[in-house]
This record gives sequence, structure tokens and C-alpha cells, in this order.
Amino acid sequence: MLSVRQFVLARIFSFFAGRSHIVPVPGVIVIDQTSNTGDIEVLSFRLGSEEYGISILKVQEIRGYEAVTRIANAPAFLKGVINLRGQIVPIVDMRLRFNLGSAAYDSFTVVIILNIGQHVIGMVVDSVSDVVTLSREQVRPAPHLGGGIDAECLHGLGTVGERMLILIDIERLMTAPDMGLVSREALPLAA
Repeated sequence: MLSVRQFVLARIFSFFAGRSHIVPVPGVIVIDQTSNTGDIEVLSFRLGSEEYGISILKVQEIRGYEAVTRIANAPAFLKGVINLRGQIVPIVDMRLRFNLGSAAYDSFTVVIILNIGQHVIGMVVDSVSDVVTLSREQVRPAPHLGGGIDAECLHGLGTVGERMLILIDIERLMTAPDMGLVSREALPLAA
């Protein structure tokens, strides 16, 4: 019998089968970032009771949460770093970054490994739901409410049936000056 975490990972794995190249590493999904439709494909994940989405094109892989090496004097949301196949990767706890309270790390907690420009960054989330394809009509502008996310870091709100996804511009968020991870000037210019 599959655990819920195994079921979700298997569901995501089956989504990518035939669409992307997946390296069969146990417990890890590696994504070859290709898309040729006009629709928006987002990886949906949970933080507390809210559901968020980020562009699937920024996702390199999804891993189970593992202990990190803490960095002295780092902001609370920067949990530390991990060694990912010889590359040192900073790990950001999104619950702490969005001021959603302390995080409980359990069997559902995952790290989404992102490619932001030439940089690899990990973000800790409560759980990963699935990959959702949104048409342009399903995306609405985000209201300016204040809170943990700067309005310029939001693409909008995506609706899928009764679900509402908060769509994050993950590149803009991770390159924000208060993150201190990657400067926007270090990113390649869009063609």
C-alpha cells in the first residue's frame, strides 16, 4: 500500500512520463524543462491551508526534506544549505518567508529544487499537490492586500474548479533584495 506522499509523487511522476525526461533516482523527480503549448503549467504546493503555484519551467526536481547545514547569522527563512550531488544549494523555508508560522517537518514536507538563472535554490513547502495546466482565462489579477508576499512577486490567482492557486513569480521572489540569494542583475536577459 502506498503512503499519501508516495501516491502524490507517483501521480506527479506519471504526469511527466512521455512529456519530459525523468532520471530514475529513487525519491527524486528530475524534470527536463520543456513545454510547447500556450497554456501555463504550474506545480501546485501547499503552505498551511493555502495552495500556491509556480511555473513548472523553474522546477528542477522534487525531493523529500532532509536535514540542512545551518549558516550563522542567516535570516530565519534561510534554513541552511544542502550538498546536492556536489553542488551547495541554499534552502528557503517558504512558511517562514511568508510569515505563516513555524513549520512542522513531516513525511509530506518536500523541497522543490529550482533553477533561477544559473543558480540552484531549494524551497521547503508543506506538500506538493500536482501539476496543473491553466488557460489564460483561468488566471485573474492578484488583489493588492499586503502581507507576506510582495505584489510584484505574484502573477495572479489561478482557478481550477473550486480550487484557487496563488501564482507566484518564483524568479522575482527569489531575486528580491530581501532574500539575499541571487541578484536580478546576475540573471540572463530574456530573449
